[in-house]
Amino acid sequence: MVKVLYPGSFDPVHNGHMEICATASRMFDHVVVAAMRNPQKSSPLFSDEERIEMLTEACAHLTNVEIVQFGELVVDLAQRLEVDFIVKGLRSPADFESELQMAQMNKSVSGVETVFLPSTSENSFIASKYIRDITKFGTDCSHLVPESIADRLREKMPK
Repeated sequence: MVKVLYPGSFDPVHNGHMEICATASRMFDHVVVAAMRNPQKSSPLFSDEERIEMLTEACAHLTNVEIVQFGELVVDLAQRLEVDFIVKGLRSPADFESELQMAQMNKSVSGVETVFLPSTSENSFIASKYIRDITKFGTDCSHLVPESIADRLREKMPK
């Protein structure tokens, strides 16, 4: 059985994330989607608990996907969960440059390999940062996220 880890902040989970989850679930026996708060990113729109709930709802149809929360290094989580690979989605050449460096560092310190999955062009421009910004200004972006997430985003919009 091949088990992989798909880490991210998922604030919020969007269609690009879901594309990578669905692809990984077809390629591998077990996918662990791990949500963390990234201290290098701007203030979160959703709490840790809300992000776990959203991921659980959005991935409910993927029977081999498990959702966890973590607050440690990705490689430490990967080793603790005994995964075979880390999965990362790529939207652009810039993503590849930063993710390749991270993959090389992860391999160096833990021995865990990273598998890159490219997104389709219809999802390659989507980023959680933009969704957070758009939502904070009251603009609807429900077409960029799973339906259950769209409802939660509407609740976050200014009244």
